[in-house]
Amino acid sequence: MKEMFKINQFNLMASEMIALNRSLPDVRLEGCKTKVYPDDLPRTSVVIVFHNEAWTTLLRTVQSVIDRSPRHLLEEIVLVDDFSERDFLKKQLEQYVRKLEVPVRVIRMEQRSGLIRARLKGASISTGQVITFLDAHCECTTGWLEPLLARIKLDKKTVVCPIIDVISDDTFEYMAGSDMTYGGFNWKLNFRWYPVPQREMDRRKGDRTLPVRTPTMAGGLFSIDRDYFQEIGTYDAGMDIWGGENLEISFRIWQCGGTLEIVTCSHVGHVFRKATPYTFPGGTGQIINKNNRRLAEVWMDEFKNFFYIISPGVTKVDYGDISSRTSLRQRLQCKPFSWYLENVYPDSQIPRHYYSLGEIRNVETNQCLDNMARKENEKVGIFNCHGMGGNQVFSYTANKEIRTDDLCLDVSKLNGPVMMLKCHHLKGNQLWEYDPVVIMFLSFYGPEYVITLNMRLELLINIVCVKLHAPGGLSAK
Repeated sequence: MKEMFKINQFNLMASEMIALNRSLPDVRLEGCKTKVYPDDLPRTSVVIVFHNEAWTTLLRTVQSVIDRSPRHLLEEIVLVDDFSERDFLKKQLEQYVRKLEVPVRVIRMEQRSGLIRARLKGASISTGQVITFLDAHCECTTGWLEPLLARIKLDKKTVVCPIIDVISDDTFEYMAGSDMTYGGFNWKLNFRWYPVPQREMDRRKGDRTLPVRTPTMAGGLFSIDRDYFQEIGTYDAGMDIWGGENLEISFRIWQCGGTLEIVTCSHVGHVFRKATPYTFPGGTGQIINKNNRRLAEVWMDEFKNFFYIISPGVTKVDYGDISSRTSLRQRLQCKPFSWYLENVYPDSQIPRHYYSLGEIRNVETNQCLDNMARKENEKVGIFNCHGMGGNQVFSYTANKEIRTDDLCLDVSKLNGPVMMLKCHHLKGNQLWEYDPVVIMFLSFYGPEYVITLNMRLELLINIVCVKLHAPGGLSAK
């Protein structure tokens, strides 16, 4: 079992012991089970890209689409082979799908092209009015398709995602995902799940069966109207392989007049792996940096500099020609990224208003505050300053918080320790005052009592890294 796990980074032995048409629980909210949808919903093509996928997970995906989709709504299934090397994915696969009761086409890429270009190929040869993209290790549940198509019928500029349930990579147990999370991103432009904010709950008047407006999508599973997909510029074909394309299309949808939703009455399971079994030409990091640089340059306006300070290595990457994407933005008269942050994602970890951004350095010892990749409720750390951004970047916000991503430095006791807690915006233990008079006074006693934030902001550090011994028992603010 352990040896087979390495092949696809999930328990292949367990997958092979499970039927291709296995039963799944109906995990929908009770209010979803009684909803009635129009008869004349648009038909969809389901596009599935695979590269060296396991036989059982790929075919279980296909079978679940066939078994749990109303036949009159399913135009076809398009399987795009991104240059797989495994023999069973060649002629054997073609012979197998020929016998299925739904038209299934297998398209072959002539070289390893990656998810983005393979999806573009699949979309271009598909014929349904709606294109539904799925990953190759998914399982659709009862009633998954109708609520997605119903939203698009209502407004073709609405792009919709199902709730993504978890299929265990170890046991293949099916576990319901939460309707109380939505998509966001952190300082490094990594997609993250966050709790649905109260403002979105209020907009839906507490009805959890209504779709959630989400700032970003995970990218693996979504449906979009074919004409609208073309209208907003499909994918950025200048991006390579995989990574960043989900944020790019999310920003583009919102900034250019569309809506992105998670339809809480639709559930699709997905095998979440702890590591990728694939290698990428040029290395994963280089590819993702290039893709992120392209989306930052085209869509993030002045906020791209925030990302570059966090990840300075990104600025050294050749990101190619973006003129066609900037022209697309102008042609569609898309809104600025500041509008997106204000109106779509006000809870973003990127503070819209901040005094300074950078490292917090003890100029005497050349040590910096470092979040040490620690998590909530853990102490902030100290490490040698490396000038590479990342864990040593903090922002001093207009709310007088010191933030590292979605965590704020918090002090409940005068003598510390300094903890990293979720930002609550209530000041209190997360309020950090800047007082130039005190700073000038302290400077007289030597630089070991002072830290700088990006060479522009000075803060006391008696409760951060140096115990302050000043005449008269001066207290820190």
